[in-house]
Amino acid sequence: MASGDQDRSKCCFLEWMKLQERDLSELLQALTLTPQNDAELTKLAQKAIEHFESYISQRSSLSRNDVASFFSPSWCTPWENSLFWIAGCRPSAFIRLIYALDGADIESKLSEILRGKTVGDIGDLSARQMRAVDELQRRTIREEERLTARLAGLQEDVADQPISAIAKGVDRIGEMSGEIEKVLNEHEQSMAEVLEEADKLRLNTLKEILGILRPVQGVEFLAMSKKLHLCVHEWSKKRDQNKHDIENH
Repeated sequence: MASGDQDRSKCCFLEWMKLQERDLSELLQALTLTPQNDAELTKLAQKAIEHFESYISQRSSLSRNDVASFFSPSWCTPWENSLFWIAGCRPSAFIRLIYALDGADIESKLSEILRGKTVGDIGDLSARQMRAVDELQRRTIREEERLTARLAGLQEDVADQPISAIAKGVDRIGEMSGEIEKVLNEHEQSMAEVLEEADKLRLNTLKEILGILRPVQGVEFLAMSKKLHLCVHEWSKKRDQNKHDIENH
């Protein structure tokens, strides 16, 4: 993998984080408006989804030459990487966030939507909505399990083929290099395909969630999820910096 590939992948992520900040600002502003216009809220939520769709499309393209970086990205902290499932968050985590928002006062509804006061009502899900969320969670977990099993199979294959071949024929690596390179390239291609499937599951789960929630609930959910992602990233960077400072004193 060339360093230029990794640089492009890092830039893709940093641009995505900046875009999330802008989207979050728009979503929070929309939640403070009175009265709230369902058509405008739906349009805003769709805009955020389109941004995510564009981001995963870029990831898909970049991962064809840089898949390893996405599974252990240098632009995220080790703590963030330890939480990842196939180079990102579990789609079912989106659904757990709904349950958390429904049953808890998340930072006093983001400090009353950063003191603009008017807030959505995701904490008031109907019985129909709860049933739909529960069914979505079941289907999403099944898909997660399928992709987890596929990833495990790829890891076993690479251990059984090129890694074991290297171990057995360490004294003739030169003769084997072409064959090993071919197998590793095929493995990387398969990993990129799994990443693409995982990203599509994340995207489709978000779309289904917005289909279940009312427009104001959907905007509140997106605002909370983006705020959570941005805060975790910043908090973990500060935590790493604090550890570094302590170790160097």
